Amino acid sequence: MKEKKEGATAEIGRRGVLKLFGTVPLAAGAALARPATAEAQHPRHEGPAARSAKEKPSAPKFFDAHEWATVAVLADLVIPRDGRSGGAIDAGVPEFIDFILSDPLGEPRELEEEQTAVRGGLAWLDRECGERFGKTFLAASDGERRAVLDDIAFPGKARPEMKPGVAFFSRFRDLVASGFWTSRMGVADLRYIGNTFVAEWKGCPPEVLAKIGLEPD
Repeated sequence: MKEKKEGATAEIGRRGVLKLFGTVPLAAGAALARPATAEAQHPRHEGPAARSAKEKPSAPKFFDAHEWATVAVLADLVIPRDGRSGGAIDAGVPEFIDFILSDPLGEPRELEEEQTAVRGGLAWLDRECGERFGKTFLAASDGERRAVLDDIAFPGKARPEMKPGVAFFSRFRDLVASGFWTSRMGVADLRYIGNTFVAEWKGCPPEVLAKIGLEPD
């Protein structure tokens, strides 16, 4: 795990994001239920780490240049690299989010709502940073960015005036989590070994039984 740092993004951590994934409204769920799901597993979702030196990253279809850079920075703050695996950037999460928001097979009304929510949220971040620090989210320092995220990362603790930012960040965090843990890197990070042939079943490992307070038969 990474060294402990102050602030919401550090307190959440990678495993915390996975826990939050099950507790906040899953805005990304509806998007992932669309036909885009299979397409999202395409190698382009594997991110920069899976590309050859000759390949160039594809240009975003939905985001403009400023939004695209902001999405990358924000996604990296949600799931950074650690000693276990790469982060959101390495797993191709920005590309995944851009794909979800530009899905030609998506239901038009739902897609438009999702696009408006994400684009509006990115604008909110810039506006909030502008009021606090006189600069955009991208131009802000790491500490300044985290200070803003601290105020919107925990819905139960957020001030009422932060409600728009809270709604956006919960939605964006869903998208990042969906993108990361449906990538090969994310599945490997979970150490999921389902659908693996077992020659002989010896029962639940003793250490697992001990952890849940059960005695072996």
